[in-house]
Amino acid sequence: MARAAELQARSTDAPEHLTESQLLELGREVGIPADHLRQAIAEERTRVVVAPETGVVGSWFGPTMAGASRVVKGTPSDVLGQLDAWMQREELLRVRRRIGERLTWEARRDFMGSMQASFNLGGRPYALTQAAEVGATVVAVDAGRVLVRLEADFSPSQRRNVTWAGVTAGLGVTSGAGVVALASVSAEPGALLIGAAVGSIWTAMAGVVATAIARAQRRKVSRGQLALEQVLDRLEHGEIRSPKSPLMDFLSSVR
Repeated sequence: MARAAELQARSTDAPEHLTESQLLELGREVGIPADHLRQAIAEERTRVVVAPETGVVGSWFGPTMAGASRVVKGTPSDVLGQLDAWMQREELLRVRRRIGERLTWEARRDFMGSMQASFNLGGRPYALTQAAEVGATVVAVDAGRVLVRLEADFSPSQRRNVTWAGVTAGLGVTSGAGVVALASVSAEPGALLIGAAVGSIWTAMAGVVATAIARAQRRKVSRGQLALEQVLDRLEHGEIRSPKSPLMDFLSSVR
């Protein structure tokens, strides 16, 4: 059976893709519930392939992406509208693009938005403003449920911090070596020993700063991950209000 399936897969007459109805029919024949198949199809349609972080950069600075997904009640248009309202009103983001069932946001660049994010006005951090892009993909599972996939891209932030950490460590090593070199040509007794001590301290301080930069980047992505999970929590429990325009929010507050 396995060999026959392999030969069929290699056959030029075999279809390259199966429709959703064909997948559901196959699942029915082998006893897989339709609800599970629909959710699997929705998960596959929203799946984001992210290359695993490897090497020194990956181990020191962590991942470049934060992501979360969940099945919630609603329709794609309603849930996307609720997410858009929340992201703009509560996360200080603005719409970047909308393509079908996918919506992306970026941080607001206006003065008030920047001030609010910088000083955590409102009593909470705005972790998603640190991402280059925040995206949401909403796919229907059935008539009353959707699969929501959220992700935040922190790769530009990681590249900047890798550069800063590398420059800091490089300057520390170079400066420490320079101090030792200057001490070695001095005629003063004990100068080389003192120079080696000062150079070691200088290099160690640079290493501490570079490590702190890497740790701050990991915390940034971790906070972004938590923020995405919290958005899904609110969405699942109906805590996100129906979408309103900024003008309607202002008028409501005046009343």
